[in-house]
Amino acid sequence: MLDEKEFHHLVGGPFTVLESDPGVFTTLIRKLGIRGLEVTEIYDIEPWAVDHLSPHGLIFCYLCTDEKNGTKRYDNIDDPDAERVWFANQLSNDACATQAILNVLLNCPGIELGDELQDFRVETEHMSSVMKGLAISGSHFIRKAHNSLARPADIRGSIQSIAAATLESNKTKNAPPAKKQRTATSSATHKKKAAESTENQQDMYHFIGYVPAHNKVWELDGLRRSALEVGELAPPDDASDGRAGWIDVVRPALRMRMQRSLEEDGNSAGHIQFNLLAIVNDRYQVVSDELEMLKRERNALERRLAEVYEEGWTEKVDQTLLASASETFVTSVRPSPEGKIFGQDFGSRKMEKEISILDMPARKLPEAWEACIRAALSAKLAVEEEIAKSANAHTEEIKRTFDYEPFIVQFITCLHNEGLLDSALHKATTAEEMNEKPTMRAKSKAKGRGRA
Repeated sequence: MLDEKEFHHLVGGPFTVLESDPGVFTTLIRKLGIRGLEVTEIYDIEPWAVDHLSPHGLIFCYLCTDEKNGTKRYDNIDDPDAERVWFANQLSNDACATQAILNVLLNCPGIELGDELQDFRVETEHMSSVMKGLAISGSHFIRKAHNSLARPADIRGSIQSIAAATLESNKTKNAPPAKKQRTATSSATHKKKAAESTENQQDMYHFIGYVPAHNKVWELDGLRRSALEVGELAPPDDASDGRAGWIDVVRPALRMRMQRSLEEDGNSAGHIQFNLLAIVNDRYQVVSDELEMLKRERNALERRLAEVYEEGWTEKVDQTLLASASETFVTSVRPSPEGKIFGQDFGSRKMEKEISILDMPARKLPEAWEACIRAALSAKLAVEEEIAKSANAHTEEIKRTFDYEPFIVQFITCLHNEGLLDSALHKATTAEEMNEKPTMRAKSKAKGRGRA
């Protein structure tokens, strides 16, 4: 027998709106069980801004309406190669961001998906794109991860929106058909109604994914019937992972998307209403592994120095670096001498470094030790920056997801019970009037000077 909570989970619930923020999406993919990746915002698509990131996929977010989504002209294209791509249609408007992220990540080989997401991928692999979209909408695990990042007010708003839409649908279904009357309407009335419709229309943003898969680059738009091929990649060699050069292939398509968005939003007074996000390797893991490698390089160099200079090697190196060496390799979250390793190739790179140190001439050892300490200082700064960034993101998540409404309601209730609410409202009204009066006097003085 299922209790009420479990029954609610089986029935499901709405997806809520999420902010288009890299920190939010990074937290989302980690809540989905994916490790070793993060989301960062890209401000240019030129090689100098993108290539060094080596992104696994891109997500393009832009302002759109039903009239200008621009996807219908591709709906009739049948591509047999697209059947190999994991692609889900978008069936829930507010799940657009999560659906785009899943479309990208479930086509990326070599990443750690996590047990639940890996099982989800296997179970839906041979489904149609519509059924995959339905599986996303019906997944309690995905919906819970998505909604955990939303504001409580947005969650309540989504539930109220569904309730209002259901009531409106029932009223329309049960209402008798209205008798049509031909009336003469002026063009001014039509323009007024169109303006009111435009004002009441809420901005809607759409997310499109780009990912390299099966030696091709694909555009994954959940509003289309299937994935759209952007271009082909060169055959990968044994040393590459199949992602080399894919940014060069997708760059023209992104330029066209951006140009189209600027043309469609030409009445927005020059405001850019789109952004580009990249799914890249976790920066903290990269710089942390770099610092850990330098720790082991320092140990290997000091062992070799002790063998070469039996009388003592400390006088052969810079004394300032020697004094700071012990604190250089310690971070705020890793006070121990050696920390966790993330990279799978760390062991092979460490072995290569130790072999090169064994083959190094004795006269170059002090210089190599000093270079190692200087590099560790830069690596430590990078690690501390990532730690601070993660702490700030966690703080923002707590502030965003905390429900302030019960406190505000209780606070106002207490003011009312103590008889302080009316006086507080009166003071606020008086202060607002006092702030408006100088403005009115300034305007009257300006008019008087104009008449003179």
